Amino acid sequence: MTTLKNDLFLKALLRQPIDRTPVWMMRQAGRYLPEYRQIREQAGSFMNLCTNPELACEVTLQPLRRFAFDAAILFSDILTIPDAMGLGLYFTEGEGPKFHNPVRSLADIQRLPIPDPGAELRYVTDAVSLIRKNLQGSVPLIGFSGSPWTLATYMVEGGSSKSFQKVKSLMYEQPAVMHLLLDKLAQAVAAYLNAQIEAGAQAVMLFDTWGGMLSSEDYAEFSLRYAKQVRALLKTEQDGQVIPTILFTKGGGLWLETMTDAGYDALGLDWQTDIGQARARVGGKVALQGNMDPIALYAQPDIIKEKVKTILSKYGSGSGHVFNLGHGILPDINPDHVKAMVDAVHEYSPALHA
Repeated sequence: MTTLKNDLFLKALLRQPIDRTPVWMMRQAGRYLPEYRQIREQAGSFMNLCTNPELACEVTLQPLRRFAFDAAILFSDILTIPDAMGLGLYFTEGEGPKFHNPVRSLADIQRLPIPDPGAELRYVTDAVSLIRKNLQGSVPLIGFSGSPWTLATYMVEGGSSKSFQKVKSLMYEQPAVMHLLLDKLAQAVAAYLNAQIEAGAQAVMLFDTWGGMLSSEDYAEFSLRYAKQVRALLKTEQDGQVIPTILFTKGGGLWLETMTDAGYDALGLDWQTDIGQARARVGGKVALQGNMDPIALYAQPDIIKEKVKTILSKYGSGSGHVFNLGHGILPDINPDHVKAMVDAVHEYSPALHA
């Protein structure tokens, strides 16, 4: 087993003492990098890129060659599980993901298989193993999945949505059917994340991108309930090492107290939540990840540095903070601005850990 040269990220998630705040970035392997765009063109399509372990490994490593990030995150897509269930994932330029076979009825849901990660999703676990090998212990590797609720929104809507009319109608009119779908997805997500852990992921993150679209009571029943189910099924140790877990609900700032009790080691924050207030609300029970507005990276480097400084100072001294954006980086951000953010975390955070 390779000893990690930089374990700041893992220690921060477990709220252990560190000498500076670690930093990584959602979608850090992506279109803002010219070298990514070159590989994407070579692959021919986004799905070809995702399903080729060698290319997925290459784009995962690209940002680490440019920036002093403290973690790598597997390059993949949150919709790999529905695709493996037979829904026929495809991407239309400018329109995002779509499914040839959305689920709309009890019969549709009853037919859904729970994918075997070692078969239908083998390309993901192969990528994890290859990335872990190529990292050579430089930084930890993060595995991830979409949450059951978020996956269900795409599966029922047939793609992206603004109103979530179809999935919410199913939820309200046939709650038992929705619960059947979410239970299947929770089992599939847990198996998928455990397979990533066995392949080499050293932390895992659950992306609940659309949990914030729900009312408080519906979030508890249809989103958080199944995030808890996933967490209960996850491996907490691999090769003698603790595997930290992160739950990120975009728009979930209203529910931090209940999210804290879901069993995850850390909660991701979007940019609409004050991180200082969030720290007080979670009471030291979990670490926090975030939470700079991705749009702030359009600003000039001196402004970016001030934004970083503000977030760090609002969190305050001590461990338990992983610096990140409040959502994924946008495709036309200048990479030099990313460097300004990372450099600012390195410059300003050590004083908070003295």
